[in-house]
Amino acid sequence: MGTYLSTPKTEKFSEDGENGRVRYGLSSMQGWRSTMEDAHAAVPDLDTETSFFGVYDGHGGKVVAKFCAKFLHQQVLKHEAYSTGDIETSVQKAFLRMDEMMRGQRGWRELSVLGDKMNKFSGVIESLIWSPKGGEASHQPDDWAFEEGPHSDFTGPTSGCTSCVAIMRSNQLIVANAGDSRCVISRKGEAYNLSRDHKPGLDIERERILKAGGFIHAGRVNGSLNLTRAIGDMEFKQNKFLTPEKQIVTANPDVNIVELCDDDDFMVLACDGIWDCMSSQQLVDFIHEQLKSESKLSTICERVFDKCLAPSTSTGEGCDNMTMILVQFKKPIQPCTTTENEDVEEVDSKLKTVAIESS
Repeated sequence: MGTYLSTPKTEKFSEDGENGRVRYGLSSMQGWRSTMEDAHAAVPDLDTETSFFGVYDGHGGKVVAKFCAKFLHQQVLKHEAYSTGDIETSVQKAFLRMDEMMRGQRGWRELSVLGDKMNKFSGVIESLIWSPKGGEASHQPDDWAFEEGPHSDFTGPTSGCTSCVAIMRSNQLIVANAGDSRCVISRKGEAYNLSRDHKPGLDIERERILKAGGFIHAGRVNGSLNLTRAIGDMEFKQNKFLTPEKQIVTANPDVNIVELCDDDDFMVLACDGIWDCMSSQQLVDFIHEQLKSESKLSTICERVFDKCLAPSTSTGEGCDNMTMILVQFKKPIQPCTTTENEDVEEVDSKLKTVAIESS
């Protein structure tokens, strides 16, 4: 939940960049919250063919979000499936790998390095928001060694974060999501959700929670967590007889893959501080209107925050941390690598199916 300030912190931390495939702008703002628990990663050149963007919304502390912003895209690169072109598998394994890496002495130490004050929820140290620069992607083998020490039995942080990432290679877009951050694409001005918000009300989530021995009370997992998939939150992942995918709360993401075409305008990744205030279509409409007179994409993100920020904390909406990445596709988008018979209508059909599932 978090506590509120007497006045919001409206200073925005913004960045713009581009390469031959995309232009992007991003921004983050603390707002009314007493701490900033969001983090993000923008790596336009994950390799020579691939761009990576991710937003991470922390709860109970910010260090897990910062850990993911630093390491998740590196783990996508390092998995053997990535070298064979199987990005879907590599990103799915990267999400689960975050939980593995945060355990033990090495995990405790890395989480501590990311911070500067003790957090009573996570038991580790925290600091300012952190995000990697484009040149920080690592192509080194995964050498995350086990370390002996006083915290070798550390089971991982009880704080956690959502994770929503989008990976673009040629005309293919791979979106992986765990939690209630969201990725939306604009096609001919229509908004399509490429991720599903993982909430306790979803039947598939409720079924897993109950089978794992958990319960839902007042719309929250075990009466405390208002989302059902997240990285971290290790107190919900203690059943030694279940795989990581079947725990009460799981880091296992939904992965959607779509083929981009010249009808696609842009995509947005944002934490729920935005989606609590605007629907996917409302945000797409707002961005289209802004693009008529503003070319700097980070400025558009900042204007979204100003529109969403609540005048007071009386309702709760518009009071959360806000983070948003706006990615504009450069045209022409490379031709599809699928069969000649697959046309835009078939891709539209898949987009609509994802949007229906996400609603």
